[in-house]
Amino acid sequence: MANTSTPSPKTAFLKLSYPAPRVLLCIMSREKALNCTNAAAILEMTAVFAWFDAEPSLSVAILTGAGTKAFSTGADLKEWNAKVAELTAAGKDTSGAGPGNVPGAVAMSNRRGKKPVIAAVNGMALGGGCENVINCDIVIASETATFGLVEVKRGLAAYAGALPRLIRTIGLQRASEMALTGRIIDAETAEKWGMVNKVVPQARLVDEAIAFAKELAENSPDSLIVTRSGLREGWTTPDVVDATTVTNEGVWRELQKGENMQEGLKAFSERRKPRWQGPRL
Repeated sequence: MANTSTPSPKTAFLKLSYPAPRVLLCIMSREKALNCTNAAAILEMTAVFAWFDAEPSLSVAILTGAGTKAFSTGADLKEWNAKVAELTAAGKDTSGAGPGNVPGAVAMSNRRGKKPVIAAVNGMALGGGCENVINCDIVIASETATFGLVEVKRGLAAYAGALPRLIRTIGLQRASEMALTGRIIDAETAEKWGMVNKVVPQARLVDEAIAFAKELAENSPDSLIVTRSGLREGWTTPDVVDATTVTNEGVWRELQKGENMQEGLKAFSERRKPRWQGPRL
């Protein structure tokens, strides 16, 4: 159990642990349902990642799935179908039936957040599961991992931000190939296209993700937040100057007022490792 300053939200879908200082490991644990996400799971993930962003003792999170078959196969389609049938029978609009339409739910697929999340993809990442991966900051995949925006095969469409994000990551033509065909690609292809940072054997997957997380967590907590903000603004804002201005006039100014910047400069001058404080941002 980590010595966090605030208790984590109660969880049923996510199993939480702390494998290294300042690192949170989240395991999606509906293994028999291929770690698909129902409405309750999405609300839970939303609460956990909001807590993670606010918790000063944590800098980096890892998201993976239980077992070896699936990272996550996305929305719980049985629950979705039942909700559509219920609304249809009542003569009501079915447009809000999807689990991701629960008020206040953003989970991972449409999370903005402020701290980095690493995806450790242990198997199938399909539909909303693939959307989760696309919105993570670093992606480590097992050799057996697969990726697909398969919504078109079920009369659906990816609606939580994956389509524009995927275009900006792998380009229009490759994104179109995935999303319009519903085709599933393997880990090697995903790495070649730029969706995945590294492919490793299944047995080493979580350890590799933890190693990445530890490397990030050794850095200034404030600097991680500001640097990620700059990267994200560059990903979503068309103009480079505008993206830079948003970061420089916001969190960058706050970083310069904080103890961690002073500590980093002082540690460099004194030729020692910095002793970081929790983020002020």
